[in-house]
Amino acid sequence: MPRPTRGPFDVWAPKPTRMRLLCGDNVGGSIIEMARGEDGWWTPAEPLPAAADHDHVDYGYLVDDSDDPRPDPRSRRQPGGVHELSRTFDPTAYDWGDEAWTGRQLPGSVVYELHVGTFTPEGTLDAAIGRLDHLRDIGVDLVELLPVNGFNGTHNWGYDGVLWHTVAEQYGGPEAYQRFVDACHQAGLGVVQDVVYNHLGPSGNYLPLFGPYLKSGSNTWGDLLNLDGEGSAEVRRYILDNVRMWLQDYHVDALRLDAVHALEDSSEVHLLEEMAIEVAALSAHLRRPLTLIAESDLNDPHLITPREAGGYGLDAQWSDDFHHAVHVALTRETTGYYADFEPLSALKKVCEEGFFHNGTYSSFREREHGVPIDTATVPTWRLVVCSQNHDQIGNRAVGDRITEVLDDDQLACAAMLTLAGPFTPMLFQGEEWAASTPFQFFTSHPEPELGKATAEGRIAEFAKMGWDPAVVPDPQDPATFERSKLDWSEASSGRHAVLLDVYRRLAALRRSVPALTDPSFGSVACTADDETRLFTMERSGVLMVVNFGDEPATLTVDPDAEVLFATPTGVELVPGGALSVPAHVGALLG
Repeated sequence: MPRPTRGPFDVWAPKPTRMRLLCGDNVGGSIIEMARGEDGWWTPAEPLPAAADHDHVDYGYLVDDSDDPRPDPRSRRQPGGVHELSRTFDPTAYDWGDEAWTGRQLPGSVVYELHVGTFTPEGTLDAAIGRLDHLRDIGVDLVELLPVNGFNGTHNWGYDGVLWHTVAEQYGGPEAYQRFVDACHQAGLGVVQDVVYNHLGPSGNYLPLFGPYLKSGSNTWGDLLNLDGEGSAEVRRYILDNVRMWLQDYHVDALRLDAVHALEDSSEVHLLEEMAIEVAALSAHLRRPLTLIAESDLNDPHLITPREAGGYGLDAQWSDDFHHAVHVALTRETTGYYADFEPLSALKKVCEEGFFHNGTYSSFREREHGVPIDTATVPTWRLVVCSQNHDQIGNRAVGDRITEVLDDDQLACAAMLTLAGPFTPMLFQGEEWAASTPFQFFTSHPEPELGKATAEGRIAEFAKMGWDPAVVPDPQDPATFERSKLDWSEASSGRHAVLLDVYRRLAALRRSVPALTDPSFGSVACTADDETRLFTMERSGVLMVVNFGDEPATLTVDPDAEVLFATPTGVELVPGGALSVPAHVGALLG
């Protein structure tokens, strides 16, 4: 059944007994009574006055007999912040220049994750456009933005967002977002938008005043969304329409779905499956690939199993196990959830089977965890992996990158394992030049009680990891945010320039050697020697060798083979034969 056409000021609000529409000054500042339909949707009972500037209308809702206007749950703009009046925005008014864009598929692609506020000194979408040539130069195919919807305060990671249909004014608002996506497409880059449907931020969430958007219970980050209780059909539609908005109105190519394990849904058709159904239909209509990537800590391939085989039909999911295995192999850090990954064989298992915990006991969770992947049928590209990302850096006590503890040889090994490994690689902003800047957890809650609770919560989170709470930066301190901004000037000199060249060469190699994008688990065969710390991975005739040890290791290979070394001095080819692999050095042989 087609969805009914709604007016721009219609609002779903089954909870109130009275609704009034407050108009902004450019439409006379009038208050208009609204009429309720049987479906819980309210419509203005009379036409709005003409807007004085014919450009936009500022408006809000007076719920029941309150005199305090609340923003539209489906607001497209919040020029005054998440507590103020909404403003109309027509996404069809933008003159797109990406008519020739046919999309970018995930298989074979390299993803680059960035936070708009810290990616450039200006911290805006327009400023980020100026760095797209850099991303192309290092072989990026898809640019992934951390959440950009409205939040309270001046800066935020994005996971405290509310009003999911908005684009934060701090980043330039919806028009700047359109310009960014358009520029990416014209540069040959796809866009992935990180979206959060598992909770709402602590400030500016007025949805419960309107209807049953939430249900009893909570997850790690906040109240649960009502996906399966009374009134849940409209709540689900609220989410699904938001999915459509990004993909259709803003021409986005993929969505990264935050922490889907926190979506509690007992419906016959899970929200994620319904999402996959609608996105597949939209993809067919728009005639370009549209991709759904889940973040999940369940290690359950049901998410990415096609619907024809009984799964949810999402396209891909993150595999934190790859990050943990690489991190431990390089740093030897074994606290908290890293403990199970201490043997080098953990990296072998992850590369050959996708997950390390696939029904095995997790000492951190204190229970069995995960489900095996059917490696005979699931392609490797369905797992998105990294050696660094916003979570794995920002959720450390001081937000330190592995750059702080690894030498240049080891950083080159991390790059090779990620870019030349069997999975879809994702880089984190600045990783490609061994950025010295941290990425710390930052907030700017204007409410003192929220700021205090956030800081205390961070310290409590680190208890199980064994990190010193005394060194945890205050998320509310503006300096925490400023420290996290990339320093682009360092990319052209010293170790930074050398590592940047390694990333460029590895990305070029990935595009030129078919074996490096072979999607078959059957093509992956690894060895791991915990005594010598020598690790090998063969992929369709191409052999990767990494010496994680502190001493050189010897390996004999075909004399006619060429060995590609990924070292701080660059990427070079040397003859095969009796090969001595220096400590902390990786090589590709083919």
